[in-house]
Amino acid sequence: MTKSWHLLALTALGVFVLDQVTKYWIVWYLDLANRFQIDVLPPFLTFKMAWNEGINFGLPLAGPAVLISLAIAISIGLTWWVLRQGSLVLALGAGLVVGGAIGNALDRALYGAVADFLNMSCCGINNPYAFNVADIAIFAGALVIVFKS
Repeated sequence: MTKSWHLLALTALGVFVLDQVTKYWIVWYLDLANRFQIDVLPPFLTFKMAWNEGINFGLPLAGPAVLISLAIAISIGLTWWVLRQGSLVLALGAGLVVGGAIGNALDRALYGAVADFLNMSCCGINNPYAFNVADIAIFAGALVIVFKS
């Protein structure tokens, strides 16, 4: 359990820090909040500012306090479940989910919405949605958990 706990905690911390550093750098330092779009490698990678007040793809669910509480509750429940399993792979997956969830929860606490900025399109398909490092980590961690379970 100790190795699982350490891996989960270090992964969550790493994801959280990477998420917050990239959000700060792109949204505030590069001033995406006011510029709204920065072409990096168009159309493959564009920074597009989006303040997500809802859940996935901006779908409304509830206010920030409810979503923050939900992220914390899910993180605690997932951590408890994974540590009982004793699997390092599940601990890695849970660390990705927890780090991403806490990163997005901090955004909601600070700004009332999650800062999304990554936009990727390809092959004639124009993707209207933006996401962030936390979203990538949550998705990847969920895949790890599903395939390992």
